[in-house]
Amino acid sequence: MRTILLSTVLALGAQTAAAQTTLTVITHDSFDLDKKLVAAFEKANNARVRFVKGGDAGELLNRLVLTRRAPVADVVYGLDNSLLARARQMDLLQAYRSPLTAKVPAAYRLDDAGLLNTVDYGFVALNYDRAAFAKTGLPLPKSLDDLKKPEYARLTVVPSPATSSPGLAFLLATVNHYGEAGAWAWWREARQGGLKVVRGWSDAYYKDFTRGGGKYPIVLSYASSPAAEVYYADGYSAARPPKESPTANLLLPGSTWLQLEGVGILKGAKQPALARKFVDFMLGAGVQADLPTRMWVYPAVGGVKLDPVFRFAQTPAAAKVNAAVTANPQRLVDAWVTDVLRAR
Repeated sequence: MRTILLSTVLALGAQTAAAQTTLTVITHDSFDLDKKLVAAFEKANNARVRFVKGGDAGELLNRLVLTRRAPVADVVYGLDNSLLARARQMDLLQAYRSPLTAKVPAAYRLDDAGLLNTVDYGFVALNYDRAAFAKTGLPLPKSLDDLKKPEYARLTVVPSPATSSPGLAFLLATVNHYGEAGAWAWWREARQGGLKVVRGWSDAYYKDFTRGGGKYPIVLSYASSPAAEVYYADGYSAARPPKESPTANLLLPGSTWLQLEGVGILKGAKQPALARKFVDFMLGAGVQADLPTRMWVYPAVGGVKLDPVFRFAQTPAAAKVNAAVTANPQRLVDAWVTDVLRAR
């Protein structure tokens, strides 16, 4: 009798496991989400969500391009407004517009067709380490023209436009500010002066920036990064916040960029119905409330209350963007590689 009961239990367990569907979601390396939220989605849909890290967002896109004939996932999160044009050109995504995009302000919608549904937004910006920079004895640079000078360039690290979405955003900002020829001249002079270019944002911020133990007190990051520095500081208390953050933004004219990150369904997805539910999940109230103090971005859906620590973040004035700058970002990356990276 016990043998029969045990066999029945095992059989039912096997049937449940077999009935469970696996959804594969590929993301950039900085993706982070409350495991309880993911578990609730899995339970509601009798599914398992498998996350795959694809590198920085630029690397993620390159991987999707290389595997487009045999997609490695059903859903992608982390492509942004600087990468959408290439994703569209390479025909990587299938359209699904979540009904929850109705709650996203029009200015933050990535794509009305639904190739990418905006999940969050942020502002790519230069940051500096207050204490480390003070030791240099220099005044803060006031412009990008100042930043390219050796005394400042040698203090600055940025992620590469070829492999990093913040790096690409900064590249687009410089092209928008100077024009192509002027931007290439700026980058060449800055690199000759000591500007360091690294593979991705994580390397720049956690290895080369002085706050991470590196030598560079100026880094390309986000306008919300100073808030994150306060939040994760030892002894931080929301009831007794510090007077200022250990890092601050360096909002030089022409150096900032509005970044819109989205979620979309890959062409060839094995679980398209479940993928659509996951897209809705990412725009749902739970995820939208979790994102700000987990990935230090702003929720795309309006009306979400932010943690008080966001008073240490800033919202830069948006520069008017020339449409030609965003028409074909990959062409600009290729030109940057040729005219800057390989220039002698």
